Amino acid sequence: MKRRLNFVKFLILPGFMLILAGISAGIVSGTWGSIPLGLIIAGIVVIGLWMLLIGQFDDPLEPSFWRRRSTQASTNALVSTIAVLAILGLINFLAVRSVQRFDLTESGLFTLSPESQQVLREMQQGVKLWIFTNDQNPQDRALLENYQRITPKFSFEYLDPNSNPGVAQAFGIKNAGDNRDVFIELQSSKRRQFLQSISPEIRLSENRITNGILQITSDRRSKAYFVQGHGEKSLTAGDNSISESVKALEDKNFINEPLNLAQLGSVPEDASIVLVIGSTRPLAEGEAKALEAYANRGGNLLIAVDPNTKSGLDPFLNSWGVKLDDRVAINAPNQRLSNAGPAVAIVTQYGNHPITAPFGKGISFYPVARPIDITPTPGIQATPLLLTDPNSWAESNLKSQPLKLDGGDRPGPLALAVALERTVNATASPSPTASPSPSPSPTASPSPVPSPTASAPAKPSRMVVFGNSTFMVNGFFAQQLNADVFLNSVNWLTPDQQQPLSIRPKDVKNRRIALSGEQALLLGFLALAIVPLFGFITAGALWWKRR
Repeated sequence: MKRRLNFVKFLILPGFMLILAGISAGIVSGTWGSIPLGLIIAGIVVIGLWMLLIGQFDDPLEPSFWRRRSTQASTNALVSTIAVLAILGLINFLAVRSVQRFDLTESGLFTLSPESQQVLREMQQGVKLWIFTNDQNPQDRALLENYQRITPKFSFEYLDPNSNPGVAQAFGIKNAGDNRDVFIELQSSKRRQFLQSISPEIRLSENRITNGILQITSDRRSKAYFVQGHGEKSLTAGDNSISESVKALEDKNFINEPLNLAQLGSVPEDASIVLVIGSTRPLAEGEAKALEAYANRGGNLLIAVDPNTKSGLDPFLNSWGVKLDDRVAINAPNQRLSNAGPAVAIVTQYGNHPITAPFGKGISFYPVARPIDITPTPGIQATPLLLTDPNSWAESNLKSQPLKLDGGDRPGPLALAVALERTVNATASPSPTASPSPSPSPTASPSPVPSPTASAPAKPSRMVVFGNSTFMVNGFFAQQLNADVFLNSVNWLTPDQQQPLSIRPKDVKNRRIALSGEQALLLGFLALAIVPLFGFITAGALWWKRR
C-alpha cells in the first residue's frame, strides 16, 4: 500500500514535464502539430490520473488527501498562480493589440510635433521614404517609427546601395559606395525627390521629412521659367546642357518651361522663379525691363553670367548693388585640382545664409568664373554665398604665362555668388509692357481702372546672381556640392509656393547635478553607512519591543 502511495504521489511530476515538453516543442517548431499536442494531452491525462488515485490510498485514521490543510493551501496557491499568469497574459495580449506610448520627457523628445502629426493625419496618399545607407542609426529608425505609428500611409525602407545597385540606379545614384542619401516617393504616382543626405554627424530631420511630405503630396506645383533665345544653356540632353539640373527641379515638384521674353513681352503671372543661365548674347533692353518689372512685383530671379559675356542686365543688376567683374577667378597653386586648370575656382568657404548653411567646409567648384562686386544699397540685403581662398586672385589676362598676381589683377578672396533680398510693393497697375486694351464703346460701362498708386501688401523679392553657369552643366552638376548650391538657391527663391513648416528641434536640457568632491564623499557615506545603520537600528528596536 505504501509503495503504491509513493508512486501515485509523484505521478504529477511526469505530467507537468510532458505538458512543458509539448509547449516547448510547439514554440520551437512554430507549429502546433501532432507531437506538441500529443505531449500536452498526455501530460493532462497523467495529472488527471494522479488526481483520481491520490485519494484512494489514504489512511482511514487520517483526513483524506483533498481535505488536508496542506493540500488546500497548495491548491489555493496553484490556482492563484494560474490566475495571475492568465491575467498577465491577457494584459500583454491587449497591450500588443493596442499599443499606447507615453512620452514623459519634458520637451517631448520621443514625440512628433503637432505640425507633423496634423500633416500625417491629413495625408491622402501613401508616401515611402527610401534610406540608402548600410548603417541603420537607431535614432533615425525611432523617428521613422514615430511617423509610421501616426498613419499606415507612411512607410520606410533601408537599403544598402552596394547590395541593391539596380534600385540605387533607378533613383539616379551613381556612386553607390559612399552614398547615404534619403529619397521620398509618392507611391500612387512613383514620383520621387531627393530629401537629404545623412552622415554620422547629420541625422534625419523631422523638419525635412514633414516638409518633404507636404511638398510631394501637394497638387500645387511651382513653375520655373528658363529664359531662352540668347544662347543660354540647353534644357534638353546634349552638349553644354543643363538637363540634369532641370531633372533635379522636376524631382522637387517643379514644372519647367522655356521663356521667350521677346515674344511674350513680360514674365507670366504664374512664374515662381525665372532663371537666366549662361546667355552668350545680351538680352534686349525690353527683355531686361520685363525682368525688372517682374522683380518689382515680387518676382524671384536666378541669374548666372559667365566671364567675357555681355548679359544686357548690367543696369538692372547695378540697381541691386551688383556688378559683374570682367576678370576670371584663379586658384592659388596649392589650391588647384590635380586634373583641372587654375581657372577652376574651388570654394570651401561659404557665406552665412540659409542657402549655404548646411555646407560646412564642403567643396564646390566653378570652371571659369567671374567675381562679383557688391555695393551696399539701401533697402537691399546682400549676402556673399561663395568665397574663394584668400590666396586666389582675379586674373585680367589669361594669355600671360605663367599666371600670377600682378598689375590689373585683383587679390582674393573673391565672391562668386550673392543672394539678394528686398521688400517691394506689388503695384496693381498694369505692366508697362502689357498690350493696351481697346477703347470702350460710348454705350459700354467703363471698366474699373486700378489706381496707379494702389498696391498689394509688401512682399519679398529675391535674387541670386552667379558669376558662373558651368557648375550647373551636365557632368559638373553632380560633383561635390554643386547640385546642392543650385537646388538650395532655387528653394530659397521660391518660398511662397509651399510654405515650409518651422518645426523646432527638441532641446535636451541638462539636468545632471555637478557635485564637488566633498559632496560626492558625503553622499557615498550616507548611502553606504548611515542609511543601512538606520535600518538596522529600527529593526532592532522593533524586535526589542515585540520580543
